[in-house]
Amino acid sequence: MPPRTPPSSWQERRPPAWFGRALLSTVLVAAAAILAWRALAMLGTVATIVVVSWFLALAMEPLIAWLVRHGIRRTRATGLVMVASLVVVLGLLGLVGGLFVAQLIELVRSLPDFYAQLASAADTRFGLHLPSQDELVSTLGARWQDLAPGIVGVGTSLVGALFTGTAVLLVVYYMASAGPRLRASICRYLAPDRQREVLRLWEISQSKVADFINSRIVLAAVSTVATFVVLTALRVPYALPLAAFTGVVSQFIPTVGAYIGGALPVAVALAVSPVKALVVLVFVIAYQQVENLVLAPKISARSLQLNPAVAFLAVLAFGAVFGALGAFLALPVAATIQAVSSVYLRRHELVDSELLREEGTSGEPAEDGGADES
Repeated sequence: MPPRTPPSSWQERRPPAWFGRALLSTVLVAAAAILAWRALAMLGTVATIVVVSWFLALAMEPLIAWLVRHGIRRTRATGLVMVASLVVVLGLLGLVGGLFVAQLIELVRSLPDFYAQLASAADTRFGLHLPSQDELVSTLGARWQDLAPGIVGVGTSLVGALFTGTAVLLVVYYMASAGPRLRASICRYLAPDRQREVLRLWEISQSKVADFINSRIVLAAVSTVATFVVLTALRVPYALPLAAFTGVVSQFIPTVGAYIGGALPVAVALAVSPVKALVVLVFVIAYQQVENLVLAPKISARSLQLNPAVAFLAVLAFGAVFGALGAFLALPVAATIQAVSSVYLRRHELVDSELLREEGTSGEPAEDGGADES
């Protein structure tokens, strides 16, 4: 038998037979993962539209059901509720927008005088020579091309927001008008026990969203009326739009909404008189105490019982993911998750520990204040 020749150096460096298939599989998997990731990123807007539309449809369901019980077809009842809601929203935007436009026009008119005073003070006190108004205007005119991309970007954002809003309205109309047919089409693919669970979750979500919307509308109306009466008595200008702004913002923006809603009337009153601004500030603080201690517990008795920190974090999280509408719907979503958790998650007795007792008490351990019965 001839002696066996040792393998050459090329044969020693030759990859195994399976290496080519493994490399091809790796490349295909990576390409598929990249395509899937890009598809999910592009579908993020679609997911946002579906989630927001579903909760808006849940919020409209009680009014639609009431109209249906009174003999109006569901499609027509859905259209009536949507049109009425849009009229209310546009009316509020018109009131607040009118105040904003008026203040913006007044600010633009006062800019030349303010700049002249600033230039005079800078020249007198610091010896600084600021360019004249004509020089500023000519400089801005020469650099208008630098501002063009920003203007185009704002226009593109407005067009995108308009498209998203239109898509939300269409999906809301479909979900709300379909109603039982939509639920039936979903449950038809599930076993009977799963159908009951899905319908139970749907009912909990609908109850939480409807209770939230109804209680906030009532509280916003009461706040608007009270603020309007006080501002009218003090003869503060723009009393109606200021009152509407205070009522809506204080109720639908949690935690910090009361401060944002009360800051604008105080600022406008400060332009009239410091004394009137102080009176408005005292009213805003006093009304918030009355609302938190008297009105809200009665009106929102069946609504949301969330820890303030949890509510604030929910608003930040949903606002970051779903935008302004997500921040608006953060509280009912969080309350729904809490209610579902209280139904399906097992809860245990608390152990006896000093860390679980309220300060200054020696009784039973503190109960979970965030629990919410469905």
